[in-house]
Amino acid sequence: MALKNTVNIGNINQMELQSLREIISAHQGMATKLDFYSNQCQDPQIKQMFKQSSQEAQATATNLINSLK
Repeated sequence: MALKNTVNIGNINQMELQSLREIISAHQGMATKLDFYSNQCQDPQIKQMFKQSSQEAQATATNLINSLK
């Protein structure tokens, strides 16, 4: 789900921008770890759960990045 509004970088302060960077980085890290976990799983349901969660975390990071204009 894409964000409805963009964030004008000129309208946020350095602390808010740093917080956004940390949130984006955390989601990218989660996506990487969850993808790794999915590749280690033998159980198809758990594998799918990790894979879907990885994709959702990456989508969130991407949506946040794309909302910064």
